[in-house]
Amino acid sequence: MSNLKLRVGIILGLIAASIWALAPRTVVELKRGPNGEPVYNIDSLPVLDTTRRVPLREGLDLQGGIHLELEPDESKGAIANRSDAIDRALTVVRTRIDAFGVTEPVVQKVGTDRIIVELPGVDDPARARSIVEQSAFLQFQIVDKTQALDKVIPRIDQILKTKGIGSVAASPGVAPANGVAGLFSAPTDTGAKAAGTQKGAEKGAEKGAPKGAAGAKAAGGKPDSSAPADTGALAALTGGAFSKIVQQGQMPGEYYVAKSDMGTVGRYLAIPDVVAALPPGKVIRWSSDSVSLAGRTYKAFYVLDARPIATGENLIDAKPMSDPTEGTLVTFQLNREGGRRFQIETGRHIKDYMAIVLDTLAMGRPPVIEGAIGTRGQITMGGRDLQAAQDLALVLRAGALPVPLKVVDMRAIGASLGQDSVRAGIRAGIIAVTLVIVIMLGYYRFSGLLAVGGLLLYVLYTLAVLAGFDAVLTLPGLAGFVLSIGIAVDANVLIFERIREEMDHGKTIRTAIDEGFRHAMSAIIDSNVTTALTAAVLYQYGTGPIRGFAVTLIAGILASMVTSIFVVRTFFSLWLARTRGTQALSI
Repeated sequence: MSNLKLRVGIILGLIAASIWALAPRTVVELKRGPNGEPVYNIDSLPVLDTTRRVPLREGLDLQGGIHLELEPDESKGAIANRSDAIDRALTVVRTRIDAFGVTEPVVQKVGTDRIIVELPGVDDPARARSIVEQSAFLQFQIVDKTQALDKVIPRIDQILKTKGIGSVAASPGVAPANGVAGLFSAPTDTGAKAAGTQKGAEKGAEKGAPKGAAGAKAAGGKPDSSAPADTGALAALTGGAFSKIVQQGQMPGEYYVAKSDMGTVGRYLAIPDVVAALPPGKVIRWSSDSVSLAGRTYKAFYVLDARPIATGENLIDAKPMSDPTEGTLVTFQLNREGGRRFQIETGRHIKDYMAIVLDTLAMGRPPVIEGAIGTRGQITMGGRDLQAAQDLALVLRAGALPVPLKVVDMRAIGASLGQDSVRAGIRAGIIAVTLVIVIMLGYYRFSGLLAVGGLLLYVLYTLAVLAGFDAVLTLPGLAGFVLSIGIAVDANVLIFERIREEMDHGKTIRTAIDEGFRHAMSAIIDSNVTTALTAAVLYQYGTGPIRGFAVTLIAGILASMVTSIFVVRTFFSLWLARTRGTQALSI
């Protein structure tokens, strides 16, 4: 009797857990504007949205979503093998979307140079677009200490004078059309795709690591005390067309440009003759930070060694976190090979400045390398929220895009199936389940009734498992659900037929039930395992609706094993305990 009470308790516990998993939830999240930016109230506090959500959501074919079309962005340089680059970018984008948390997305290659992404039920298209577009290529580059740009500035001024340009400034904030063959990339007014300020390259976990890193408690670097202060306008280098709008910074390789002159600087540096005059082996990168001097806003850029001392190719993990002193940040970790190389390279550049470059943007002011750095580092997010840190960590973990991508088309899409199709699919499922119930009751009578009771719990358990997987209901998924109902009943058919055979051999009802479940077990396990393996293959190699079908089928198999073997057996035990085996079994 105690064993029976335990079995009943387990069944009731599963029912309670299933109801909890399927119960609607109140979700509190940041309210965002049309471009994905957080909305703040008059007191500069973030506005929160409270919504009621059901764990099981409808898929793209039932409720619609957003549609993105991506192509390589050749404005940042020619792409040699577009088809191969798209194949590699497809893998990165798919990894990012999977980590983004969208279930049953469609990510596929179309033709040789386009990627299609369809996301069901996504209510933040700006965030999704940002995640798939980000290159997220991390580099650590040494800041030039030879003042190489100073030496060529007179030559640049002379080139501009010879060409008769420089007297008419470009419109403020206008970036060059094509950059400068990858040497110079003007940022947008928003700063960076993954805005942030690097405050160190090592968190202090390395043994013997020095203290301090650009204002953070991180090993390997410390802030330069000579940072520009709001004491007046910076002095221009000379009086030429280029040099008069470029201001010398307080550290080697650092220069400041008024925000209104950024477009002009970019236009000058896009001239081929100017590109040829730039220092060889050096690149120019904008900073993610701005400074205010004498009432004007300036943006810094840095002259860096073109060869990075380490890259994010060796990055193995990235996690968002919130620090009470440094705010929101992303910690990252390099693998052993990357950490060893990083330690060797930083050991060679002690007392040099090191820029942490994400894509083409220097993350804040470069820190000073105070000692050899190992495998761990951090990037602070410059006042942005935890969601931005989560997105940056996501794209860093997924890897850098092999080619820059641009969204050529983004639109909301409606359900691909009309309401009539949805109703027809639901009607077909109801008819199928009803026929199964009628056949079980008509052929197996009372035993069939116990099987139907187990079938009702099977439906509840299966939906709960799907909710636990954060699954999305699509029409193929519903088809898999109906199919798994037939599989669940099939197990009971095997058991009932075996019980009939045992009773025909003259065994008692209790013995026949025990023998029926025991001898049918191997056949039930074999059939379910083979079906589960097939579903696993579909899930591994399928995409979109195919994976939805596989997930639903696997969830149904798990639930059917529980109900057909455990739940129905418990029902028989309850009936035997009540009748004490004195009544004939209707089967």
